[in-house]
Amino acid sequence: MVTLDKIKEKIQEEINNSGMTRVEIARRLGVTNQTVSCYALGKKMPALDTFANLCEALDVDPAELLCLNDKN
Repeated sequence: MVTLDKIKEKIQEEINNSGMTRVEIARRLGVTNQTVSCYALGKKMPALDTFANLCEALDVDPAELLCLNDKN
């Protein structure tokens, strides 16, 4: 079952493993560094349009970030 906690964890993982700084990700998304930090810490979820741009910036399939490919 997909849960919000799993999605937050996957977003955190992808941001932290991206090789980009949070400042760089923020610039690409048009949000503040603090906002990206909230995503990376699992405190906040991106809006749908920001989520789509985050997938593009991280070069990650949206289904992957939404944990739709998880078998557990």
